[in-house]
Amino acid sequence: MEYLSLVMFLIVCLTLLLGYPVAYTLAGTALIFAGVGALFGVFDTAYLHAVPSRLYGIVTNQTLIAVPLFVFMGVMLEKSKVAENLLVAMAQVFGRLKSGLAISVVLVGMLLAASTGIVGATVVTMGLLSLPTMLKQGYSPSFATGAICATGTLGQIIPPSIALVLLGDVLSSAFQQAQLNMGIFSPESVSVGDLFIGALVPGMMLVAMYLLYVVLFANRHIDKAMGDEHRETQASISLAGALLPPLILIFVVLGSILGGFATPTEAAGVGAAGALVLGLVQRQVDWDKLREVMLSTTRVTAMIFLILIGASIFSLVFRGFGGEELIEHFFEQLPGGTFSAVLVVMVVIFLLGFILDFIEITFVVVPIVAPVLLAMGVDPIWLGIMIAVNLQTSFLTPPFGFALFYLRGVAPANVQTTQIYKGVIPFIIIQLLLLIGLAIWPDLVTWLPSTL
Repeated sequence: MEYLSLVMFLIVCLTLLLGYPVAYTLAGTALIFAGVGALFGVFDTAYLHAVPSRLYGIVTNQTLIAVPLFVFMGVMLEKSKVAENLLVAMAQVFGRLKSGLAISVVLVGMLLAASTGIVGATVVTMGLLSLPTMLKQGYSPSFATGAICATGTLGQIIPPSIALVLLGDVLSSAFQQAQLNMGIFSPESVSVGDLFIGALVPGMMLVAMYLLYVVLFANRHIDKAMGDEHRETQASISLAGALLPPLILIFVVLGSILGGFATPTEAAGVGAAGALVLGLVQRQVDWDKLREVMLSTTRVTAMIFLILIGASIFSLVFRGFGGEELIEHFFEQLPGGTFSAVLVVMVVIFLLGFILDFIEITFVVVPIVAPVLLAMGVDPIWLGIMIAVNLQTSFLTPPFGFALFYLRGVAPANVQTTQIYKGVIPFIIIQLLLLIGLAIWPDLVTWLPSTL
């Protein structure tokens, strides 16, 4: 009977590859298997009695209220030309360097990641604003597209990140479940704020590694004659005027969380209000644009919650078929113990990242494997950051990396898809090196949360 859980998981993956909606696929497949299993007496329908309480717990979850607020903040900043002003200002600062525009792209991508937390929005925005300019200044298409895709995915790891909010909620439940399974009836907790703090050092390390690569290798990818011919003078804009508003907003949101003055949900509310005020002050928001932002926020939020509901039903049926015990037994039989178990999970998540979005992986895969790994003594904050960096890497990996699709949709027709694939390979290697570094030195993740 336990193997039916794995069959169900494989059918879900195959159905998703056929293009069916994620939420309906998860819930529908699980309920069909539960019905057939109950008919043949191999599934206890008592597990389905927990569905109403699960759904009620989702819609009343205080942590998940941060999702629509952070989405609103990100979409509002995207529409208010914050990215455009930042890119122009940074290009002025680094314009004298031959790799100045590439450096500007990385730094602006970092700031957008810290202010929006939405990968798709950052990649599309940077692709529209900076890719044509980089090509005119002589950058090779592969280098330019690789830099834009890679910096766009920083929103996965640099807080406030939607991915970390969702991971934090899932890992919190998994950590408590793991402790209860171990007989600890006053369990410790892990919060979204802990993941935010743990992500700061790895996020800054990744930005530094990107910058180092750009500084060392950008000149090899610039057609100097073409660059001199097409070098443009950017419109003058005050550096302080472009940098201060988003920096103040980032400082208020992250500073309030890190300082313990506000929960992530409360800070998300401040960030959403601040982004709206920023758009109004810069006269970039009218009723039509506000309506567009609110509709976009509603669509994204509804999608996330619907997937979460489907994933909750799936996890209940998976557990009812004994899937959790099967995975626990599999991990116990692996040679190498905890190290092998974590390695297998990381490889599986990396491969699933080719075909599934981070939301599906967070809601489907993590609740299945996390309780078992946490019961084996793995630190929950370290595990969360490892998963986040891993998912960020899968965003870039050809041929199904979502960041590649986002950029392909806005890139000029003369930029070939193979050039985009070629350009991201060095950045994938950089991210894998970071992942290996975090595995060897877990303190890079756990030191700051334990200190604060």
